[in-house]
Amino acid sequence: MSDGTATGEGAASGPRICEEGGGGLFLPLGGETERQWDVRLKLLLYFVGLVYSFLGVSIVADIFMAAIERITSLQKKVKVPGTNRMVTVQVWNETVANLTLMALGSSAPEILLALNDVLKNRFFEGSLGPSTIVGSAAFNLFCIIAVCINSIPNGEVRMIKETSGTVI
Repeated sequence: MSDGTATGEGAASGPRICEEGGGGLFLPLGGETERQWDVRLKLLLYFVGLVYSFLGVSIVADIFMAAIERITSLQKKVKVPGTNRMVTVQVWNETVANLTLMALGSSAPEILLALNDVLKNRFFEGSLGPSTIVGSAAFNLFCIIAVCINSIPNGEVRMIKETSGTVI
């Protein structure tokens, strides 16, 4: 049973965010006076703020994807050794760029959660920290492997032709 205080090393003591006198890093925006507002008004304001935030994230993600596409589409002309012929080649490996983006997108929530924990605990170690990121990465890895294995139709065999990128 909780007494309304945070526990653990580095955690600040005091009321929780939802209790009288409690608060988070940013919320409640209106301070203590916000607790006296009508619940429907708070619901409307926070819903509008949430929609606005999601709209902002979608715009930034769209710009980021367009930038990734532009960067990975860069090409250069290279002279074939021993001939006078020129060949156009890709500057960036499109697969690597897209996989990097996928890794960043799948790990971003854990990284932001750990960053929030660090800020909340005034740069002391909290209960979330690295274990959240490592655990989530392991879970994501196992799920990706499971989906890849199950997506191959019965009776088909797929082989990895090039493993030079995995050799250390």
